[in-house]
Amino acid sequence: MSYSNTTDFTNPSTFILMGIPGLEAAHVWISIPFCAMYVIAILGNFTILFIVKTESSLHEPMYYFLCMLAVSDLVLSTSILPKMLSIFWFNSREIDFSACLIQLYFLHCFSVMESGIFMAMALDRYVAICHPLRHSTILTNPVVTKIALIVVLRSDIFILPYPFLLRQWPYCRTNIIPQPYCAHMAVAKLACANTHVSSYYGLFVQFCVMGLDVIFIVISYTLVLRAIFSLPTKDARLKTFGTCISHLCATLVFYIPGLFFSLTYRFYKHVPLHFHVLIANVYLLMPPMLNPIIYGVRTKQIRDRLLRLFTH
Repeated sequence: MSYSNTTDFTNPSTFILMGIPGLEAAHVWISIPFCAMYVIAILGNFTILFIVKTESSLHEPMYYFLCMLAVSDLVLSTSILPKMLSIFWFNSREIDFSACLIQLYFLHCFSVMESGIFMAMALDRYVAICHPLRHSTILTNPVVTKIALIVVLRSDIFILPYPFLLRQWPYCRTNIIPQPYCAHMAVAKLACANTHVSSYYGLFVQFCVMGLDVIFIVISYTLVLRAIFSLPTKDARLKTFGTCISHLCATLVFYIPGLFFSLTYRFYKHVPLHFHVLIANVYLLMPPMLNPIIYGVRTKQIRDRLLRLFTH
């Protein structure tokens, strides 16, 4: 397959992933921190799953949602990292057209799913702090199961049109994708047809689905903070707020880099392409790496279980 920008084809059999354009000579060095982030993400999230499974005191809604977050992080990072490392280490740039669509489906599906999980965790914190006596009766196991099912189905339903829309376009410009993984708009830009439907639908998912999650989280924490500040003593306020720190930090880690990347991509056109690609990669890899660290350090039950595990 030619790497030329003038490739003439209608339905590509493969795409060419260029890694980080302009930094090809440094691919091996760039792979070192990315590989380390991936290893930490794998070990950390599997540790979270193991601890919650083996510690019966953690069989509560918050930790069920945390397990969902860990699984989502594992799938999200695994959907892009192995292929990315094969580009950096072995110059294996080709990816089958169907494999590209599968990769972008998992990438976007589990990103939306992760946003939904953070919304569910915000709901749990709201009920636990604003209605503590009714927490166990409101968030019962059947209710938690229904919330989890809604989060999963919602992400599947909203992202499923992505690959179907991309498969119907003719591709006659180029088969080169200037980044190390397939993403919805990166593939849509290669089509030689009117792809406004894909563009508008992508914006709809971004703002109307994940945007609503952000609004719900902000409202939940506004009510939570109001309840915390109404507590009579400073110690009570600090202790109650401490139960929210882990989730609040993980939520900020997920949304703030994404906002920064989006603003940089849309309003700073003079920024080099390799900077955009690096920021996008860090945005995707940072939450899976940091989430288990945040919950491991900030959650007393998980921290104590880890200490017992290692000392034993």
